[in-house]
Amino acid sequence: MNTHNMLGGVLNDILRMVTPSQEDWEIRLAIISDLRSTVESVESLRGATVEPFGSFVSNLFTRWGDLDISIELLNGSHIASAGKKQKQTLLVTFLKALRMKGGCMHFQFIPHARVPILKFKSARQGISCDVSINNLPGLMKSKFLLWINTIDVRFHDLVLVVKQWANAHKINNSKTGSFNSFTLSLLVIFHFQTCVPAIFPPLKDIYPTNMVDELRGVRVDAENLIAETCHGNINRFISNKLRPINRSSLPELFIDFLRKFAQIDSWAAEFGICTYTGQWEQIENNMRWLPKTSAIYVEDPFEQPENSGRSVSAGQLKKIGEAFLTTYNLLISNNQNQSSILTQLVPPHVLRLIAKPVIPYYNVRPSIPNYNGGYPHLTQPQVQRGLLPHPHSKRHVQNGRQGASSNGSTSKQGANSNGSTSKQGANSNGSTSKRGANSNGSTSKHRANSNGSTSKQGASSNGSTSKQGASSNGSTSSLPTKGRQSQQQQAWRPKAHTQA
Repeated sequence: MNTHNMLGGVLNDILRMVTPSQEDWEIRLAIISDLRSTVESVESLRGATVEPFGSFVSNLFTRWGDLDISIELLNGSHIASAGKKQKQTLLVTFLKALRMKGGCMHFQFIPHARVPILKFKSARQGISCDVSINNLPGLMKSKFLLWINTIDVRFHDLVLVVKQWANAHKINNSKTGSFNSFTLSLLVIFHFQTCVPAIFPPLKDIYPTNMVDELRGVRVDAENLIAETCHGNINRFISNKLRPINRSSLPELFIDFLRKFAQIDSWAAEFGICTYTGQWEQIENNMRWLPKTSAIYVEDPFEQPENSGRSVSAGQLKKIGEAFLTTYNLLISNNQNQSSILTQLVPPHVLRLIAKPVIPYYNVRPSIPNYNGGYPHLTQPQVQRGLLPHPHSKRHVQNGRQGASSNGSTSKQGANSNGSTSKQGANSNGSTSKRGANSNGSTSKHRANSNGSTSKQGASSNGSTSKQGASSNGSTSSLPTKGRQSQQQQAWRPKAHTQA
């Protein structure tokens, strides 16, 4: 079994294990209903709505993912505003109501955070919940991530893989000075913008202004304007048949993601990551980012010039760089097996589940719905979790063949721009499944190697250009060749975008 087939099989196992089941969706919907009932019992919160956001809304959560909730205050049809002191007072009142009602435990009130938060665990399978007041920007950011999911299926899967990998290396916790999940998602977006050919456009091509600045006035009008603009530009991007197509498999994209950020601690003082422009930006040339007060700058494209990576400390940044480099070196080496790969990619509790000698067999994974806000009446499809590498029945991939099972089976997939339902199916003996078809892609120059030359392959120490052969699905990769030991010592650095 070659490297990419082996990694493809491991990634399939991870996705199968972490993808939420029917029950996981239902539990979170029940928690939302519980919290709504509590809000309705509090006089000072009468008329407020309970609205989830974060990974649950963007459909980037795992079976163990927490639930982010915003209590949106009533202000007629207009977007409400509340000062920090008022938010703190309301959260204390809500905490008391939760304690009286029961069903929650392990309360933690964080009043002096940038956004005051009440944290607790629900008695429903111990799901962690984070409650804030009037966090409409968070809700709109989550919806945006949901919308760009429709561009390419690989975004959803790579985000889930990256989150598990980050958890395994303990670099996915802002409280300990490392990345939060939103920043990890931005890194994946940036990777999709800067791979060759690009999979995502600069986010300014989807929404051309600072999104939070539009959240004023009549709420439904503001939200509809943002949604209509984004959907129109996303559909225009998807329907463009003239762009080059990126056919890299998920294993190839993951390895290149690790390579791209393997020297992150060495260049973070000079370069910032800007998904709005889809470019590396020199910090000293970007007045909005000065003075630099954080170890790394990952601009929030929806709330510019906020730094979503502001929680990362200098010490943790070094640890983050080591995690990228260690995993990358393992995956391009000849000295690897499924066990060593899993140890690098998932935390212990997931590893134990995957390593169980008997794993129930399911024919299909759930067709996961997009959360549309209609929660008390939202119903989930009655299907089981199974073995297919992708949880959606309505998603796009760039006119490409994608995915590698542990036995090297081939799967063709894609979707049309209106998300019509397509056929799918798979089993463990290497059968072929087909899904709809529509291609998308874009052109982007990928930053280069240590001597400043640009190459599709990315980073060889002598600047030579090469393509690395076929993956398990036959796609062409712009990645380093397996086992190239000289890559391990390479000091790859980004190059800032220069305008003519």
